[in-house]
Amino acid sequence: MRFGKEFLMGGLALVAAALAALPVPGLDPHQARTLAVVIVTLGLWATALLPTFLTALAFFAALLIPGLAEPAAVFSGFSSAAIWLVTSGFVIGAAIGISGLGSRIAAGVAPHLARSYPALIGGLVALGAGLGFLMPSSVGRAMLMIPMGMALADTLGLKPGSPGRSGVAVAIALATNLPSAAVLPANLPNMVLTGAADRILGIHFGYAEYLILHYPVIGLLRSVIVTLLILRLFPAAAPEVPAPAASGPWSRAQLGLGAVLLATLALWATDQVHGVNPAWIGLGVAVILLLPRPGFVSAAQFREAVDFGTILMVAGVLALGTVVSQAGLGEVLAGLVTRALPLAEGRDFLNFCALSGLAMLTGLVATAPGVPAVLTPLATDLAARTGFSVEAVLMTQVIGFSPVLLPYQVPPLVIALGLAREPASSLVKVLLPLIPITFFVLIPLDFLWWKLLGWI
Repeated sequence: MRFGKEFLMGGLALVAAALAALPVPGLDPHQARTLAVVIVTLGLWATALLPTFLTALAFFAALLIPGLAEPAAVFSGFSSAAIWLVTSGFVIGAAIGISGLGSRIAAGVAPHLARSYPALIGGLVALGAGLGFLMPSSVGRAMLMIPMGMALADTLGLKPGSPGRSGVAVAIALATNLPSAAVLPANLPNMVLTGAADRILGIHFGYAEYLILHYPVIGLLRSVIVTLLILRLFPAAAPEVPAPAASGPWSRAQLGLGAVLLATLALWATDQVHGVNPAWIGLGVAVILLLPRPGFVSAAQFREAVDFGTILMVAGVLALGTVVSQAGLGEVLAGLVTRALPLAEGRDFLNFCALSGLAMLTGLVATAPGVPAVLTPLATDLAARTGFSVEAVLMTQVIGFSPVLLPYQVPPLVIALGLAREPASSLVKVLLPLIPITFFVLIPLDFLWWKLLGWI
């Protein structure tokens, strides 16, 4: 597998070298060299031959040392709202784990999930989707749910290596990632999209409008389909078990954190009313949780909880979009894309499918967080070609990066399977049939829903 990645990376490096050294029709030398850096960066992110944070640092250096971009553009990701959503997500996830609130939630739902195998899978998917409204970190959701899910699998007699146990692991991995693509601050690609749209185009999406547009189809309906696929592909029979003993009283930390999270959710859901960006709400909540009193997360726990490698990677992904835009590569690539795709005003359904498919294919190379970085600079030109609004073109990216063909596109999926000690092949068994279902069922339904809401 690694040899295949190295072979692909070698091919991308040759293409990049050719771009940097030879005249390229339609590109000036500065644009060609910038595109070479972008291609190698996307290739490294896609193949994971280097850690993602190291690729981001190399991307910064490759632009700054030869003067291909100004520092303001290279480091523009650090001033994006997405960075603070990621940071606050780490803090909120740490507080949930440290306070014991996560364990209490797990203990409370366990008796209801352990009644049968279908109830277990359906319940885990519903719980994972529900946590997307409370925990902005998909990794945090997986780390909360995997131990509980594996314990329930043991209780129901689902042995390691059995289809039922694999089904539990796959259910948690997918439930903590796919539905939350429809919840604005809940997934990394969502945050990269909102950050890139704000940074490059000055467009801000509200929590409620994003949720209403996406959740009915790619959140709720896809969750139902994932549940049915898992039950079909990983069948198992499990006996009922007695409910566990009642847990003790809630601690002051758990009650306090629960109140903070409910207030946070209310503020996120009403951002169109009060006008405060969800990122700044998350930043304020992080400050409250880090205060010495009540002391939800200490300074030492903060250092352990925050993955600065992820923050560097997010900053790199956001900067990539800005650099592509400022170098004028967006216009060049837009010309190539619009000539290759069957885009034309009046062909709304075909345009909708083509834009969604473009985002899917981009995710194979750039990974899911890289889709907005690559496609957001093209949004204005694609809107002119299709007759869609720029906002609608941007939102088709969500339809494209929310389904996943291979686990490497969404690193939290790999992390979840690793915690559950399940091979990636188990996940692929569900992802492969989900792609044609997305194309032939979910995308047409999404199109009808968007028409009903007046987005198209």
